[in-house]
Amino acid sequence: MFYKRFYATFAPFMQAIENIFPLLNEFKKVVITMHQKPDGDAMGSALGLYHFLNKLGHSCTVISPTNWAGFLNWMPACDTVLDYESQAAKADVLIEEADWIFCLDFNVLSRTKRMEEKLKAAKGERILIDHHREPQTEMFAYGVSDTGKSSTAEMVYDFIAGSGNIDKVDATIGECLYAGVMTDTGSFRFPSTTASVHKMVYGLKERGLEHSHVHEALFDNFLENRFRFIGHVLLNRMEVFYEYNTVLMSISQADLIKYNIKTGDTEGLVNYGLSIQGIKLAAVVIDRGEERKSSFRSKDGFDVNTFARKYFNGGGHFNAAGGFNKEPLEEVVIKFKEAIKENADKLSTYQF
Repeated sequence: MFYKRFYATFAPFMQAIENIFPLLNEFKKVVITMHQKPDGDAMGSALGLYHFLNKLGHSCTVISPTNWAGFLNWMPACDTVLDYESQAAKADVLIEEADWIFCLDFNVLSRTKRMEEKLKAAKGERILIDHHREPQTEMFAYGVSDTGKSSTAEMVYDFIAGSGNIDKVDATIGECLYAGVMTDTGSFRFPSTTASVHKMVYGLKERGLEHSHVHEALFDNFLENRFRFIGHVLLNRMEVFYEYNTVLMSISQADLIKYNIKTGDTEGLVNYGLSIQGIKLAAVVIDRGEERKSSFRSKDGFDVNTFARKYFNGGGHFNAAGGFNKEPLEEVVIKFKEAIKENADKLSTYQF
């Protein structure tokens, strides 16, 4: 009964994930992957599952489609994760030989960038564990997609518990999963922080989790240049549109180069805008060279998932989403300003 609410099957192509529980005792070659530029939830859920499946005797490898932020390197076994962009030949062999390919924290294969075609051609069964909207269910043999869950890390915890293996959770698995759930709940302040999240943390603490270590590793581990970059962005790159209760930060390639910004250094930047009193929508648009990447956060009932899908080729959650555009940064900024005007009825509270 514990697991009945947890899974949701959206199409006849994808079987409920509980159907693999009886197969967990059979040796499998396993690949675990996540979306490109993995954040704390993607990497934490992947490594938490990696340690669990290793305990069951499976042969597991975690493959990231791209590099990842340096502040995630502390996670147990992160040094074993393959970066597909620099280790494609080795990763391709593992994908071709895999019996199971777990796909975590993404639900459309295009989010794995250059890995997409290799995953489509894989002979092994793809297994989905994810909490984003509109999953590509026809691409998965088994899966669970639950938008009501706080994070993929919480879903991996439910997967372990639902399979009857909660006794396998130790401090190592706990650190990975705690990092994931803390990342996606904004340190437990977002509406997605349900009672089940706190029950999960309680269970992890009972099994040896030292949570302060995880906090320090994630939040007290940056270089000086990142803080100077943030100051520069807040002072020079932030526009506040009070008539639409909106904040926009637009960041050029020159800004990234000047402050030597690496993968992960812009993590959380969008939340500064949402901290301003009265703001409903905060956005960051960054010129990444090959494309312009956008991050959106909202509150007070504004749906950024729909906003990102309609204007920025993206999507995500109701209050947190992202997107991308091929147009130059200046054009994307203009597009954003036009978009908030079109949504004035949902954003504006000012009586003109």
